[in-house]
Amino acid sequence: MTHGKPVLDELSPLHRALRRAVPDVYAGFGELHRAAFADGALDVRTKELIALAIGVVEGCDGCIASHAQAAARAGATRQEAAEAIGVTFLMHGGPATIHGPRAYDAFCEFAPEDGPAPTTP
Repeated sequence: MTHGKPVLDELSPLHRALRRAVPDVYAGFGELHRAAFADGALDVRTKELIALAIGVVEGCDGCIASHAQAAARAGATRQEAAEAIGVTFLMHGGPATIHGPRAYDAFCEFAPEDGPAPTTP
């Protein structure tokens, strides 16, 4: 079982349907997303790794898949993802040991074996 692309593929049509029903809500969320992930004191790669870790703590497979893909696209390495996920074990305990490996599997679907992923949209 994979935890990245299939999750995003499953959620995509669901998001499209709801976006048609509440476009202003999605637009507002999109603005919040752009603001939160804008380069600042923290770069996008770091912010995406934080979001990936939060996805693990929340046990959100959609968040894990989305932020694993975004972190890989932002140039995060497998080791960086593994270490960010490792922090969740300390902060969230046993549940993170379940969602953490799923997050790492999802990240590895989007990241190459060695080095950062290409930065293609």
